[in-house]
Amino acid sequence: MSSFPVTRLRRLRRTSGIRSLVRETRLDLGDFVMPLFVGPEAFANDDLPGLARHSVESVVAEAEELVRLGVRAVILFGIPDEDKDEEGSGAYDDDGIVQRALRGLGGSDLVLLTDVCLCEYTSHGHCGVIRDGEVSNDETLELIARTAVSHVDAGAHAVCPSDMMDGRVAAIREELPDTPIVAYSAKYASAFYGPFREAAESAPAFGDRRGYQMDPANVREALRECEQDVAEGADVLMIKPALPYLDVIRAARERFDLPLAAYNVSGEYAMVKAAAAKGFLDERQAALETLTAIKRAGADLVVSYWTKELASWL
Repeated sequence: MSSFPVTRLRRLRRTSGIRSLVRETRLDLGDFVMPLFVGPEAFANDDLPGLARHSVESVVAEAEELVRLGVRAVILFGIPDEDKDEEGSGAYDDDGIVQRALRGLGGSDLVLLTDVCLCEYTSHGHCGVIRDGEVSNDETLELIARTAVSHVDAGAHAVCPSDMMDGRVAAIREELPDTPIVAYSAKYASAFYGPFREAAESAPAFGDRRGYQMDPANVREALRECEQDVAEGADVLMIKPALPYLDVIRAARERFDLPLAAYNVSGEYAMVKAAAAKGFLDERQAALETLTAIKRAGADLVVSYWTKELASWL
């Protein structure tokens, strides 16, 4: 290989046109999924627009706007309008908030994904049934599967179990042999979920989720989680959060051939929004750099609160 002065790597950086021709990683709106929160009433969020809450009626209008902008997929999170209970029954109620939203969106051109978990619906805020102060893994599986079935019956195109119970992909696959499962395979017990938990009203009432979500220090364990989900019938693997775990995304990409998703979570989004509001950085440039990094690490799909804005940026 020749060296300087024959090799001058700056030659391919001289103009925007040349840089575009040799760009290795590109952002395509078709690779992004917009999260939507649906509750009894709509609430704006001026600081974090991507975490605004929609009503069943307003989410239909929002979906129409997203389609007009070119967004192709959304993932729905529900905030119930009824009292929460110990088993999160609102999650699998046929007349639950997500189920009603799905029926309202039935004529949309969007791909409709749903978050399958109990935490937004339980009185204690944990992702499963509590027994003796801990989440009972095996008792929770039946409720997770019931939730997934109720979403598909209401019109979901794919389900996304995020509870991190062992065996939940197999439990869903047994009930839904033909439905795509996007598994939150490596979901870490992260500090970056704060704005989401406020928007979804899903913070635990006691303790934390470290007994079932992953230790941030582990990557080999993440690959074991992915292997288990593949064996149980997952169609897509997801890493969450994205930015602090780019190494995990890369390791999963190198190990598995399944489509790989990453969740650009609320805390990552909020940090850039806050810094931009202070004038510390340019939001658009920082967001595009952030999303490019996630794609460069190996993600095929990205769940991001910037998806709607990305539509105009691209």
